[in-house]
Amino acid sequence: MHSHDLAKHDLTAHEVEHLLEHWIEHNQSHSVSFRERAAQVAAVSPKAAEDIEQAAALMDQCTEMLKKALQDL
Repeated sequence: MHSHDLAKHDLTAHEVEHLLEHWIEHNQSHSVSFRERAAQVAAVSPKAAEDIEQAAALMDQCTEMLKKALQDL
């Protein structure tokens, strides 16, 4: 489902829950991937690896906010 499809109808609580769960899982997957790749990137550019680690930390913050939104339903 694409974001433009969502605008066509009001979301049910179940749909919102499903969407938040999907985003949480997606973000967690990216965070793990960022950290794995940062270790590889470090051989090429330690500074770039630090930036990727920071991106992973920010992704974790986003995930925590999505978890909060899920609890607030």
